Amino acid sequence: MADPAAAPQVFTIPAGRPFLDLLAAGCLERWGGDPLLLSRATILLPTRRACRALAEAFLRQTGGRALLLPAIRPLGDVDEDELDLRDAGGPGDETAAGEALPFTPLERDLLLARLVQASPLAGGDAAGALRLARQLGHLLDTAATEEISLDGLASLAGSLDLARHWQATLDFLGIIREHWPRLKQEAGRMDAAEHRRIAMDRLAAHWQAEPPAGPVIAAGSTGSIPATARLLRLIARMPQGIVILPGLDQQLDDAAWQAAKGEPTHPQHLLARLADSLGVLRSEVAVWPAAGPDPAPAAARAALLSVALLPPGETHRWRDQPAAADAAFAGLQRIEAAGLHDEALAIALALRETLETPGRTAALITPDRTLARRVAAELARYDIAIDDSAGRPLAQAPPAIFLRLLVAAAAGDFAAVPLLALLKHPFCRLGRPRRELLRWTRRIERAILRGPQPETGIEALGRRLAGHDRLLPLFAALRHAVAPFARLRPDDTLPLPELLRLLVTAAEALAEPGPGGDEIMPLWQHEAGGALHDLVTDILQTGETLGPLPAGQWPRLFDALLEGRVVRPRHGSHPRLFIWGLLEARLQQADRIVLGGLNEGTWPPQAEEDPWLSRPMRATLGLAAPERRLGQTSHDFVQAACGADIILSRAAKVDGAPTVPARWLLRLEAMLKGDARWEATLAPRYLAWAEQLDRPEAALRSEPPAPRPPVAARPRGLFVTAIETWLRDPYAVYARHVLKLRRLDDLGQPPDARLRGTIIHDVLDAFLKNHRDTLPDDEAALNELLARGRAAFGIWLDQPQIAVLWWPRFERAMRWFVGYERARRQAGFEPALLEEEGRLDLAAPAGPFALKARADRIDRRTGDGALAVLDYKTGNPPSALQVDSGLAPQLALEAAIAQGGGFEHLPPGEIAELVYVRLAGGETPGSERRIEGKRRDRTAIPPADELARAALQRLEGWVARFDDPATPYLSRPRPQFVQYPGDYDHLARVAERAEGGEDS
Repeated sequence: MADPAAAPQVFTIPAGRPFLDLLAAGCLERWGGDPLLLSRATILLPTRRACRALAEAFLRQTGGRALLLPAIRPLGDVDEDELDLRDAGGPGDETAAGEALPFTPLERDLLLARLVQASPLAGGDAAGALRLARQLGHLLDTAATEEISLDGLASLAGSLDLARHWQATLDFLGIIREHWPRLKQEAGRMDAAEHRRIAMDRLAAHWQAEPPAGPVIAAGSTGSIPATARLLRLIARMPQGIVILPGLDQQLDDAAWQAAKGEPTHPQHLLARLADSLGVLRSEVAVWPAAGPDPAPAAARAALLSVALLPPGETHRWRDQPAAADAAFAGLQRIEAAGLHDEALAIALALRETLETPGRTAALITPDRTLARRVAAELARYDIAIDDSAGRPLAQAPPAIFLRLLVAAAAGDFAAVPLLALLKHPFCRLGRPRRELLRWTRRIERAILRGPQPETGIEALGRRLAGHDRLLPLFAALRHAVAPFARLRPDDTLPLPELLRLLVTAAEALAEPGPGGDEIMPLWQHEAGGALHDLVTDILQTGETLGPLPAGQWPRLFDALLEGRVVRPRHGSHPRLFIWGLLEARLQQADRIVLGGLNEGTWPPQAEEDPWLSRPMRATLGLAAPERRLGQTSHDFVQAACGADIILSRAAKVDGAPTVPARWLLRLEAMLKGDARWEATLAPRYLAWAEQLDRPEAALRSEPPAPRPPVAARPRGLFVTAIETWLRDPYAVYARHVLKLRRLDDLGQPPDARLRGTIIHDVLDAFLKNHRDTLPDDEAALNELLARGRAAFGIWLDQPQIAVLWWPRFERAMRWFVGYERARRQAGFEPALLEEEGRLDLAAPAGPFALKARADRIDRRTGDGALAVLDYKTGNPPSALQVDSGLAPQLALEAAIAQGGGFEHLPPGEIAELVYVRLAGGETPGSERRIEGKRRDRTAIPPADELARAALQRLEGWVARFDDPATPYLSRPRPQFVQYPGDYDHLARVAERAEGGEDS
């Protein structure tokens, strides 16, 4: 039996020392002479990862020879200080007969989510309820771990003046307090924190009555959990019990030590409280004998950090402290990067540098998973595979992404963008070889998925594929694969497991490998597939707990179910380079340590507020403040920063936002201001290497393109709409008509001005062809136009944007047009040609050049037979000055074709006028712009007949110019006249030249 009066056996291994190697060496010194005695020893460590690492440390200490290892067991499977108690186990894993087992994490989350969803707090949203349930479970575990009864919730309302929303939250927590114990009893389960506390207390009681026959060592724990502290107190007083504390600061004076007990953010706060719990004075804690004297750099660095991180009330003593020893700065470097990319690349180079020395190891320690992934990606350029031991989110793994894309495609009714994202995912097979499916996907993309889509859905896609017989077989396979899932409507209510079965069934059908047996379904392969399979299994087993829910909530709920799940590598990739999270780094050691992401809010993390209890409510209940976690984080920093080769790294900006250095860096900056040794720790070489890594040997100047294709390859005819482009941007004509490049419409393109203009043109063309001679009365004309408009808009009118914005404008424009058309006919003009093509062949040095046009409308004036050329515009038409100058030649060239008899059903005639008819439908529903008036020099713009001849003459000169093989097709030779982006600007690298300040 342990003697409560016995002096506790408590040791420490100083910060910066290889904790597990020294622990193994000390055990071998004490008991290694008797292999059987060593095998009877029990060593308790904070995590399972530390247990595996200690086994490796024993092998290093013995040179790999065979050894009967002690029983190495974890105090808990997860970090006791984070209170993330899922999958909790521990020394008392053996469950007493009849004792309730702990909930599985998902089982409890869903049970709590059902309670939360029934309250107004979640707003009826299952995903929000699940996230709140996790926070509620965290609160329940915190209370159980800290051994705080929630019975005090009943008295909070009377003891505190609470806001209305806190009162509503408190009322709900009262329901939880009353009903949760009953629900646990009915389920025959208990909370994981309760189970761990009971297991630890049972183990302590067993050891109190019957101490183990062999030695017991508890090492590396800060004892922040009361049950752990009680177990440590027992072990310290057992006849063969030893407690080894990590990095106890024995250099702090008594005043600072006492202050640290009341300062949760101090690195020694948890250890100071644990020492009191153990009943041991700091002076009574000896250094673990195997550690020996501290190396000068480690001791000096620890002394520097001890002073720099004094409790806030003690920092006034900085001025009286002696200067830090030079050894404190030996092996210390800092990286101050401009952004996250630069930081990741510099860290990757620092890690890569260690591989130049045989046998040296290096590790990046950071809680920033984005930084970790970036560093891993940068190391990949050297063919170095390195895994983040903290794991990567399952939601970002390929199998989960595939399921999320399927959920998004179904939720989006298989619109173009989500459907193509699904089909182009590497897991999608549809029972065909991947290459065949990709070819089919590209064809269906070009055939029906680009441009405006009036309706979505699998059946609508099938209707649009009519006539594309070669594309139908694979489409039938797609429709069959997603049919059960696609038939769901947002209001359909199903149990969670049934929704998941539909999803998995559709996903497996989509991922079905091609024939021949040379492909296997990748959905459940490797670590990511296994993690996803575990989640699916958990949901199928426990999903009924949540109850039925609308299918419309499934996409958000599925994302919420993926949160918190990670994929961890089974085996490390590189034997000498590592990326560790804070939990994984505890008690670990490497020759070079890089502490990355040292910014406030990242490391240390921001103290998370409890959505269920405010700070005063937590304090009244006796729960620890959220800042307690920062104390453990500070301890992690000090433990890692005392090594022989340390790099402290941060980025000045993350995602474009300025950052604040970690408080520990700010403390060091403030204390060492003006100290040249601190300034010398900046390591610009890594950033310089990073800058040079991707820098080309010479800067290449982008010259404007000036292609000169053979005359035979140049276009021998253009529509008048392309002539304006030719004048303003010849390169665009080269790309379109010489290279034959066409701009693809956007995926799932929303209705645009081009669609609106096409509809208006079609409506007016059909109306005027039906009433060439006489117009019906105004009301009948308007009704016919609106009826034709409804038919032309078709199912577009089902879209709110069209119904609310476009249709009222269309009505106003048509009402104006009825009056305009009647007035025009009263003025003597009648439609002579509607939506017909014309052509005029021009003599040119390289042969005839065809000028083509499709005129919206040409009227003939009664009496003299003169012609009027009209063009409908829904936007702003060109000005008379632009037409006169030749920058907008479309209307004048159409008139020139009419002058020359180029329209088959229209005899040639004099041009009476050029008219743009604007049908905007806005505050001014319509207007007429005749090409007439004064130039800037006050001279009159020529009549329409002369404008047509002048435009044709200019075009003949332009054609002759480009019939010279030496004439290049320049990109935007007169950019001041181009006010809109072109379809081929990216090929001509227009933006690059604009950034360089060039004009052409």
